[in-house]
Order: sequence, then C-alpha cells, then structure tokens
Amino acid sequence: MGTIVSWLLAEAWPYVLGALALFGGWFAARQSGKTAGRQAAEREQQESEAKARWKANEIDQGISALDDDSVRQRAADWVRRKGGR
Repeated sequence: MGTIVSWLLAEAWPYVLGALALFGGWFAARQSGKTAGRQAAEREQQESEAKARWKANEIDQGISALDDDSVRQRAADWVRRKGGR
C-alpha cells in the first residue's frame, strides 16, 4: 500500500492534477449553462408578462373609449354567447 501512495506522489500527480482540472472545467461549464438557462427562462417570463400587460392596457383603453350603452351591449352580447366565449 505504501508503494502505491509513493508512486502516486512521485509519478502520477500530473495525471491526478489533470483529471481534477478537467472535472473543474466541466463543473464550471455546467454551472454557467444552468445560469444561462435560468436567465433565458426569466427573460421569456418577463416578455410574456409585458405582452399580457400591454394587451390588458389595450383592452382597458378600448373599453374606456366606449360610452355606457356600448359597454352594456357588448357585455350582454358576450354573456349571451355560448359559455361566454
């Protein structure tokens, strides 16, 4: 057992160090990929929320521009349609 340890210390340390460096590089690349994926998902979510806010604002402005009778008529038409859709 003592000879294996002395051989590792004397002869194989560059290989062990190389293996550790490869593992460290792989781990760093993996972490940066996870971070990039998380950022892309957050960006997609923010874009989706912005589109929803824009659409809600557009609808609100359209309804605000109508007079009361028009709003009542649209609501009645909407309710009368099958399932309100």
